[in-house]
Amino acid sequence: MKKLTILALAAIVFAACGGNKSANVEAETDTLKSFEQEQIEASIKMHFDSIAAEFSKMEQPKFVKETKDGISLTKEEKQVKPNYLLAPAVADEATTLAEKYRIISALSVDKRIANLYEMPVEDYEKAITKLAADIDDPSFKVIDNAGSLFETSSELYNAMDQNGRINYFWQIASAALVEQLYVVSQNKDKFLSTFTDETAANVTFRIILILDATNRLSQYDPEIQPIATALAPLEHLNATTVDELRAQIDDMSEEILAAREALVK
Repeated sequence: MKKLTILALAAIVFAACGGNKSANVEAETDTLKSFEQEQIEASIKMHFDSIAAEFSKMEQPKFVKETKDGISLTKEEKQVKPNYLLAPAVADEATTLAEKYRIISALSVDKRIANLYEMPVEDYEKAITKLAADIDDPSFKVIDNAGSLFETSSELYNAMDQNGRINYFWQIASAALVEQLYVVSQNKDKFLSTFTDETAANVTFRIILILDATNRLSQYDPEIQPIATALAPLEHLNATTVDELRAQIDDMSEEILAAREALVK
């Protein structure tokens, strides 16, 4: 406010000395608009930072972890290979930068599932590497490899913010969440068996946070609008227990598939 007061005072002094009154009014109006815009942008930025901080606190489901805490399959379970994963070749169909961010995120999830079932992952790695090179985002340097960016850490958010790529963080987050929901919907008995009620609540809370971010961003970024539209039906996923999540995924299987196709078709 101090800056605005000084400029307004200068305008008054100039007018008293015979300056152009119309020009003074326009200058003061522009200054006021600039100040208000700065305040709006700062408020929006603070809100997104808050969303991302909440988002990054929540653990990823065990079935996408590559640690000792991750899910394990029996020898018999590994023999039944999933036929619902994205083919690595889908990377070749991505044309826009937004599509490439979404597909690299979804492929990173599917690579974890393929690895879980001891399927070949070389083609996934090649596709992810190619997409990372095409995207050429310096933010990726803060993560171990591009295959883990779907984990949407606070470090990645901060790096993308600094590099002017923050809108794409929500593209990554949206594609990763929808792909995980789709994977769960294809094998609920196995994947939900690793969920706690807290995990179930976290998954649906992520949806709320992403919808909040994408709905706000869609006012400024036309590439975000289709994401917000695709995710809108998923706001009805509001489970707080594993049993509720199981039932809701059953009821909304078509909406989950439609969201997936909209994001990574």
